[in-house]
Amino acid sequence: MTKWRDASGKSLEDYPRPSVAVDVAVLTVADGELKVLVVKSPRDGLALPGTFVHPGETTQRAAVRALAAKAGLLGIEFHQLGVFDDPQRDYRGWVISVAHGAALPLDRFPVDSTLISIVNDVPVEDLAYDHAQMVTFAVADLRERYARAVDPDRLLGEAFTVLGLRQLYEAIYARPLPKDTFRRQLVDGLVSAGQLEVGGGRPAELFRRLPNCLLPRSAASLFYGDYGRRRG
Repeated sequence: MTKWRDASGKSLEDYPRPSVAVDVAVLTVADGELKVLVVKSPRDGLALPGTFVHPGETTQRAAVRALAAKAGLLGIEFHQLGVFDDPQRDYRGWVISVAHGAALPLDRFPVDSTLISIVNDVPVEDLAYDHAQMVTFAVADLRERYARAVDPDRLLGEAFTVLGLRQLYEAIYARPLPKDTFRRQLVDGLVSAGQLEVGGGRPAELFRRLPNCLLPRSAASLFYGDYGRRRG
């Protein structure tokens, strides 16, 4: 096969190329806080699960491999957040990373997982490279998705109370939400599960998500904190 060359006669091998990596920010809610999964590296301290892309491998497949090998997570749904390409982002050399995001219920994590809190959209502990910035991107992405649909990642499981749902959203958006207004904004995305949650107090009705139901735009205003200003 004839090797491709450009107008100057150069082939692809004549151009410098970066290494390509993947990193995955896996979020969850635990103890009323938004948290991110990290792994410990002997040289770099805490970091997101990640790896270099192998020859002939897609970035998606590399992310699957990283989650399995570094974090013990299998069968995880995730999506791309963006490309991080600052030439100085990695002390080892020129490395471009394709960042991915995911969100899982707490019970999906191995018992020995390391989860660190996120405050003001950044991890409370230092992370290697630009992984803290990736976490910030993941948090913004999570909030955008939760403003459009009721708990799309099923962090609460299949059935839940309105109180549990509000507490979940308060953790994700890091702010208190008025209970009556919250219920009004999300009620059209819920259907009764025909069951009650019992134990510890007054039984509470359980609900399920309505599939393919989009929340009203005013819900986002409530979650992000400008609901009253927009209504006024």
